[in-house]
Amino acid sequence: MNPFIRPIRLVLCLCVVLSASTQADSNNAFVSEAIGAGMAEIQTSQLALEKTQSPQVKAFAQQMIKDHTKANQHLLDLAKQHGFSVPDDAALTSKARKMMLQVQDGASFDAAYAIHQVDAHEQAVRLFDEESRSTSDPDDLRTFAKSTLATLKHHLEMAKQLQNAHRKN
Repeated sequence: MNPFIRPIRLVLCLCVVLSASTQADSNNAFVSEAIGAGMAEIQTSQLALEKTQSPQVKAFAQQMIKDHTKANQHLLDLAKQHGFSVPDDAALTSKARKMMLQVQDGASFDAAYAIHQVDAHEQAVRLFDEESRSTSDPDDLRTFAKSTLATLKHHLEMAKQLQNAHRKN
């Protein structure tokens, strides 16, 4: 056997292991970010239900709670199937609290909530679009991202309408 073949095999094996590790990190990053963002959407929308008097904001917030709860549960199930780690409750709550503080800024809660929803959904659309085009992630994770992307784009359009309706004067 050629003395150079064994080191080449070792290097190739190392590359495969590192590649698999990088893919797992990528998957975990998407899962963690998506679940954290979804949880923040749920909690900020629950806050909106408590603070607003606007029927339009209430209807939007209820839709966000329903849709993001369903999406998060589906993503948690996928993460468990693939053995991906997910953020713990403390990390999720911390992220949600930071987002809730952003929403509370400004003279009008409804206007601040609407602005936050546009920003959050623009970020979510980018995240899910990127995941839907990934070639290294499991098919069911890409399929989840693709199917959820349409809902997130619809949420973004709804959020923009809400923002226009509650613009600060």
